[in-house]
Amino acid sequence: MAGSSDGGDQGLPAREEDQKLLSLLTPGAAVLVTGAGVTGRAVLAALAPLGVAATLCDDSAEALQAFAEQGVAVTDPATAIANIAGYALVVTSPGFPPTAPVLAAAAAAGVPIWGDVELAWRLDAAGRYGPPRRWLVVTGTNGKTTTTSMLHGILLADGRRSLLCGNIGDPVLAVLDQPAELLAVELSSFQLHWAPSLRPEAGVVLNVAEDHLDWHGSMAAYAADKARALSGRVAVVGLDDPVAAGLLPAAGAAVRVGFRLGEPAAGELGVRAGKLVDRAFGVDVELADTASIGVAGPVGVLDALAAAALARAAGVPPESIAAGLASFQVGRHRAELVGVIDGVRYVDDSKATNPHAAQASITAFDRVVWIAGGLLKGASVDELVREVAGRLVGVVLIGRDRQLVADALSRHAPDVPVVEVVTGEDSGVLETNESIGVHVTRVIEVADRAVSDAVMAEVVDAARGLAASGDTVLLAPAGASFDQFSGYGQRGDAFAGAVRAAIG
Repeated sequence: MAGSSDGGDQGLPAREEDQKLLSLLTPGAAVLVTGAGVTGRAVLAALAPLGVAATLCDDSAEALQAFAEQGVAVTDPATAIANIAGYALVVTSPGFPPTAPVLAAAAAAGVPIWGDVELAWRLDAAGRYGPPRRWLVVTGTNGKTTTTSMLHGILLADGRRSLLCGNIGDPVLAVLDQPAELLAVELSSFQLHWAPSLRPEAGVVLNVAEDHLDWHGSMAAYAADKARALSGRVAVVGLDDPVAAGLLPAAGAAVRVGFRLGEPAAGELGVRAGKLVDRAFGVDVELADTASIGVAGPVGVLDALAAAALARAAGVPPESIAAGLASFQVGRHRAELVGVIDGVRYVDDSKATNPHAAQASITAFDRVVWIAGGLLKGASVDELVREVAGRLVGVVLIGRDRQLVADALSRHAPDVPVVEVVTGEDSGVLETNESIGVHVTRVIEVADRAVSDAVMAEVVDAARGLAASGDTVLLAPAGASFDQFSGYGQRGDAFAGAVRAAIG
């Protein structure tokens, strides 16, 4: 139950234990580093002072060549697999799933596998960078970045030395040499999967909905990896989310806390009469006005409650929480207002890359022209469409899995007008504006323009035709962007650019 303790020994690992774990990193030990991206570079930099023999592995020969020219030992995956038994340790970038051939080979050979967060945790807890930091960890399917940023702002408002890192900004390994008392750490399910030793000062699971099931293999495995954030001194979960709430009883934390949108019980944070209220770290403490939260809708309140819970776990007083939340500004591509045309608001929530995030985004507005589609990563959109159907005044579909969204709309919102925007190559036809009931297919040619710009110009034009004054045109795609864009950032930028062009 929220606020309860099992009385067990759930504190941070002893320094002696971490020193023992780091015996794998003795000078000359052969360490394989998988992934030549930003994380791989941070891992190599952290390993260099330890004197280990690090070798970098990646599928990209071009990336390996660039590192080889800098004096880094490199190897291709096939060679790494053939020699896997010769390594004392593998340190992997988080995007590599357990089924990746190199990692599968390491597991079969009994070679330990750490993620970059695991390496950072062990180095920090062992005192390699001075007194160990207090880690405050945020995870969940949605809201991680906003919550972590809110937390960091609260800590700074209280005068704490805090660093923002993890899945947001710099890798944890890249900031450990900077002076700090606290780390505000956003962690993905991938990072948590490869960080089994992590025991944060406090950790929160905001919510758990279908996402990345292709990586984890099942919803149960995905939830179990998220739950690793709850293994430190204080575990915090979103009680309004049934899956997250279900993780709390089994959490390995001495203190268990929940937060909810309603009136909080003992051991919880919640909302009463427009105020955030803490009944977990105080008898009955008001923290901030909900009106001061700079993120629209219930999701903003939930993120603020989660950030406040972690801050309270670190001893932050109410006035600093109020100040931090009042000064918080939403990040790019997260429910960001990018323009107003004829009384219609255009909002970029390109970061809503799964159905759960899209649902939270849509429910912040009363009347929505929804821009959706992309790569659904195996997730279903039926529940999403069923829940938000009453708010939809129109839908514009893009991307590879747009038909899955169209099918859900036909089942649960058959009267909502739908415009499907496709390229000529995708459609196989050249006609435009082919009407089928309330479903219209608009085929575009992109020979002289980038796909991203051409698609979004057509999307905004279609959305303008569906929206009326007072409506919100909302880019909350419910899918990843890599079918047509380089990432959610480019997708959001293309949308904002098309809106600015329409404003003239």
